[in-house]
Amino acid sequence: MARRVVDLDSLTAAGVRDGALQDRSVTVLGLARSGVALARFFADAGARVTVYDGRPAAKLASAIESLGGRAIELRLGPDIEPASTWVNADLIATSPSINPDFPTAEPRLRTALQTVVEAHRADPTRAPALAGEADLVLRMCPCPTVGVTGTKGKTTTSSLIATLLAADAAHPVILGGNIGIPLVERLTELTAEHRVVIELSELQLPTLSRGTTVAVYTNVTADHLDRHGSIEAYRKVKRRLAELVDPGGALVLNSDDPVVYGYAEAARAPVITYRRGQPASGGVGVEDGWIVSAGVRRLEVAAGGVAEAGPGGLILPIAELALPGEHNVSNALAAVATALLFGVAPDAVRAAAGGFAGVEHRLEQVAIIDRVRFVNDSQGTQPDAVIAALRSFPRPLVLIAGGRDKGVDLSGLGPVAAERADAAVLIGESGPALARMFRAHGMSRVELAESLAGAVDRADQIARSLLSKDGSPGPEATVLLSPAAASFDMFVDYEARGRAFKAAVAALTERRRAVEATP
Repeated sequence: MARRVVDLDSLTAAGVRDGALQDRSVTVLGLARSGVALARFFADAGARVTVYDGRPAAKLASAIESLGGRAIELRLGPDIEPASTWVNADLIATSPSINPDFPTAEPRLRTALQTVVEAHRADPTRAPALAGEADLVLRMCPCPTVGVTGTKGKTTTSSLIATLLAADAAHPVILGGNIGIPLVERLTELTAEHRVVIELSELQLPTLSRGTTVAVYTNVTADHLDRHGSIEAYRKVKRRLAELVDPGGALVLNSDDPVVYGYAEAARAPVITYRRGQPASGGVGVEDGWIVSAGVRRLEVAAGGVAEAGPGGLILPIAELALPGEHNVSNALAAVATALLFGVAPDAVRAAAGGFAGVEHRLEQVAIIDRVRFVNDSQGTQPDAVIAALRSFPRPLVLIAGGRDKGVDLSGLGPVAAERADAAVLIGESGPALARMFRAHGMSRVELAESLAGAVDRADQIARSLLSKDGSPGPEATVLLSPAAASFDMFVDYEARGRAFKAAVAALTERRRAVEATP
């Protein structure tokens, strides 16, 4: 069959519903979460779908099952030559980690894709286009979009933005992206009245050719240097969303973060700043314990003009936020600024923000057992995030940390951990190095554990030994899982690590109940 290369510039969600992809040949690269979503989307749109993954089928059983029996050709395993899977393809669609210019793709696949890109550039009618899942969503999305990125805080901020926007019942909200829900499968249900919030990681940003209506930045420090090689390269990748933001939208920047604030230079759209102090004109800040607006202007899609606020620009008191920590004040400021851009009423913002308790694996309170609070911060894989977590709770505090080293400078963590934590129980490959660092900075109680469950048990014992003896009610000690490391030495991802922590806490609860029930 002759190749009919898909013209991405003319592809729309409505066109897909009307059969624009019917009988077109599409190759999907990668069978992880995004790849599965892409394969289902194209198959349901009538395309002839081939999926390539260098892993053998035995390791992809769950992903294959999630394809739901659709008529999809699977080309799996190390013996498959990648280029053979797109010989007649009209379009190549990729998972976030697969990029011709990015080291996360296997070398032979990256080289083959570079050839495709060059051929398509030379003659777009004879070689297939290449598009990532997030880029396809932004190309075809019929409604305003909010892209959220940063080193840390983007999941909490994305979730809170979606919560605040949903307070306006006239505009349904869809949340997804890097947060775990690929949005491509929701495309055909979207209308112009929807609002889409998409969390974007440093893996997704390099694949974008389109920006979002509003781009929101939390902070940019150092992370994933094992992939990017330098802080400068990582910051350049993060800058991509600011460069692509819709000129008719807005760029929401944390002016407390100098790197993020510097992205204003790339802006083609109005810049809205937020900070934990007096707001700049047209921005959001904090005054006398309140989040306040200094004349934020609504987007044209939300009728324009100055966004409504209370007397003196009041939106809500900081004390009403359920999220712990100063860093979460910053996250709330970013979300409030975005809600005001879309014209959400201040009383609705206040009610929604006050009722938002956070997201799983981000300073998630799991349980309180005998006056010991257990907190799951499994997503705390980077030193700044762990430092923020340590500063979110009073002493006594026992830290559980360790995992696979991400190649990030951890030297700033040592003194803060020694200052804020009474003890540390360490796990995984980086456990011994963290132990040496914490001891060097004066932490006297440092132990190693062979498993996360063992670490929970030992941390509980230490925490209870630190409790005051005055019989005061309520939690007095905290056990905090905030690993400062990736999970891959012991778990498939940070979510699996967080679930294991919660399971260990649940098991501890059951054992304690059994003891109490013993006559």
